[in-house]
Amino acid sequence: MPSTHDWINDPVGVVEGMFGKTPELHSVPSLNDIPMHYLKPNSLVKFRCFIQDMFDPEFYMGVYETVDPATQAKTLRCGKYKDVTECGVDFNSKNTVTAERQTFYCVPIPGENPWVKEISSAYANSSQARVVPSTSYVPSRQKRSYEEDDDMDTQPQKQREAHAGTSVQNRHSLDKRQETEAPSSQTTSASHLDLNFPLPGEKGPSCLVKVYEDWDSFKLNDMLEVYGILSVSPALSALADEKDASSNLLDPTESMETAEEQRVHCPPASLVPRLHMLYAKQLQHNNPLLPSAATSEDNSAFLASTLSEMPSVREELLAYLTHVLLGDALAAEYLILHLISNVYVRRDVLPLGKFTLNMSGCPTVASYTERLYQIIQQLVPSSHYLGMSLQNMNQIRLVPKKDYVANRLVSGALQLAKNTSLYLDETQLEQGQLDTTGVRNVTALGNLISWQKVDYDFNYHQMEFPCNINVLVASEGRSLLPSDCQIHLQTQVAPSHLEEYLSTMHMLSQASSQLNKFRIYLSVARLLDYSISDEVTKSVEDDFVDMRKDDPQSISAEDLHRMLVVARLLSLSQGQTSLSRDSWLRAKHIEALRRSRMEQHKCVNGNEP
Repeated sequence: MPSTHDWINDPVGVVEGMFGKTPELHSVPSLNDIPMHYLKPNSLVKFRCFIQDMFDPEFYMGVYETVDPATQAKTLRCGKYKDVTECGVDFNSKNTVTAERQTFYCVPIPGENPWVKEISSAYANSSQARVVPSTSYVPSRQKRSYEEDDDMDTQPQKQREAHAGTSVQNRHSLDKRQETEAPSSQTTSASHLDLNFPLPGEKGPSCLVKVYEDWDSFKLNDMLEVYGILSVSPALSALADEKDASSNLLDPTESMETAEEQRVHCPPASLVPRLHMLYAKQLQHNNPLLPSAATSEDNSAFLASTLSEMPSVREELLAYLTHVLLGDALAAEYLILHLISNVYVRRDVLPLGKFTLNMSGCPTVASYTERLYQIIQQLVPSSHYLGMSLQNMNQIRLVPKKDYVANRLVSGALQLAKNTSLYLDETQLEQGQLDTTGVRNVTALGNLISWQKVDYDFNYHQMEFPCNINVLVASEGRSLLPSDCQIHLQTQVAPSHLEEYLSTMHMLSQASSQLNKFRIYLSVARLLDYSISDEVTKSVEDDFVDMRKDDPQSISAEDLHRMLVVARLLSLSQGQTSLSRDSWLRAKHIEALRRSRMEQHKCVNGNEP
């Protein structure tokens, strides 16, 4: 184990060294799985998170000197990885060094499904010794959620520590506009503190992550696993109160920060802890059943065994989804292709690999579309259900918006991590009028589907943020939104027996081994690389020419593109990383079946667009 001297002099080196030792890495306590009152302040923790906002850079005292009031002895100290300095700072010392750090506002990954949290927590509990409540942090929060907590747990500490230290920024800031440790009312409870989660009903800790180097390598909406030093010092809030009280005596026009900005950028540390980053890795996925880099050479044995099992797992999953989709095997085939789709590259503005599926013909009885979402929720790591009722469309905020008063990005429901499954339930549409917000929301969904981008609202302009979100639209008729592929559900269950069938529809147990196989299968298929040989490319071109010979109107360039996407996904679904002749012929066959079904449906429903 590293010594105290190692931690003080080379903390980054110590942490990076730990990453080659799996047992030590897994033993680091996680903010996602362990209540904060069980974690010791200033200890090493990890946090699986999502960058929701990036604040302005801030200045802090990287190096400073303290003076012992009794002996007048001077000691040089490091201010890195700390929020509060030691007592007795010599502000006139020539040895003081001011440094810069960045602050990210990080929240739990939006839409992360319960099974991910349960498995991650089980792994954490099995790899760690029993964690006991910290004696230096008042554990009065044990039975409270983050949404119900208030300042009572930190009040006694605040009174004792209010003057014990000096905030790094409070006494030595070079730019108040860039200061994050701003005033905040400690009496503000979490119920009144907006934690700015993108999706409603989300729970978990949010953190202010302090980044000391290479912050340009991180982007908004990245998924990270951060390892850092946990700081929950009540002195932060006490000093903020002191600053707030003194600022009331000054001319408001002289302050560079608004009260709202101070409240947002310096929330109570008991509710929004600070995490001083030592190391962070960007996550390809958040499936706890897979290694973090599942397709790398380091995990070649895992990948080889998974690839060998993929064809058989695919058949099991196809049978399960056929049952769920009322006996429609073709729709089940397309649903698998949709679930493993992924934007793998962008050509100019065109995202390649996306496969938005419109599943029309969904029954409206027995809440079928909601039941279908619950099953998808069991299969993918992150998802969100959006019922497209008139009220929802006119009221919810889908697009994030910049709040210049509080100097923060107010989140919206489309601020999601990559590979999140967004399920749009269009069966909830009813007659009525979309207002301005509703029109804007429908437009945002259309842009997301067509271009895999969301235009964030910065009041005076819009800024494009690329995304990689799997969108499934469930509807009765054809969707009013665009899609890459439409499949009409052809139920094999008689209408008179539909409700009875749905009431007995088999849902796998949350912890079943078969369900875990499906989860691994879908995640690995999405991560695989893919290529097409020159020989197969030539064969595809010849096929396209032959199909156009007989009837030039029978197939367009758009149809060819769709067939190539389907062929790619079919190959990956079998665990094959290159296109074979058989996969191409299979793609042509199922596309012909789908198009034939859509033509028949048009004949039956003449008003269907």
